[in-house]
Amino acid sequence: MSAEEVRAIVAAPGNDRLVWNTPLSEEHAARLIAACDPAPGARIADLGSGWGELLMRLVQSAPGATGDGVETDPDAVARGRKLAGERGLADRVRFHPTPAAEWTEDGYDLAVSIGSSHAWPGATARESTANALTAAVRLGGRVLFGEGIWQREPTPAALEGIGAEPGDFGSLLELIRLAESVGLRALQVTVADEREWDLFESEGPIGRGQRWALANPDHPLHAEVTAEIDARRTGYYGGYRSSFTLAYLVLSA
Repeated sequence: MSAEEVRAIVAAPGNDRLVWNTPLSEEHAARLIAACDPAPGARIADLGSGWGELLMRLVQSAPGATGDGVETDPDAVARGRKLAGERGLADRVRFHPTPAAEWTEDGYDLAVSIGSSHAWPGATARESTANALTAAVRLGGRVLFGEGIWQREPTPAALEGIGAEPGDFGSLLELIRLAESVGLRALQVTVADEREWDLFESEGPIGRGQRWALANPDHPLHAEVTAEIDARRTGYYGGYRSSFTLAYLVLSA
């Protein structure tokens, strides 16, 4: 039980310092939204939406647009529904506690999946995600596909830090080629930079856990949370910081 409690303490959905659960700046997000360019009345799906911050901003950018957030984490869904209500979007953004790999709705004008390929099992998860996005969007629609890539050959420390095998992620070009192989064409390609990652980690699990540990020195889980923070810090700063990142591909179907 303590392992679940530790995860709850450092988990992203309960962290109000995180705007989105991905390394992303406001300026970078605005460029992604502009490149996706949803039209008035657009139907948008986000497979593995988390609390749906980007989905809500995409919906807000187009009059009459609607969004489906597909997410199984109940805490993320609760946060998303609360935010949608506060922003007057409850009737335009709906959250569905369904596994992304089981979502079968199609005909969307825009389909999104960022860092969610783990929702598709097996060694071909990236391919499965790309295929699912292609199946969800109408011909001529757009796709926003965010996926991890190696920027350089990973060291053993980088692999250990992120808990990956060498073949779990490819290069940026390999990701673009993968998208092309399922009929998608890149319109805009960007990657999260180190500053975005540093802020994400500092405000995310590492920072949240550290702030909790300082505020709760006598808590029974203090030692376990501190150990979790140290492992994450070592994995990031001593492991994958300079070799791994997230690529954001805006694609045409």
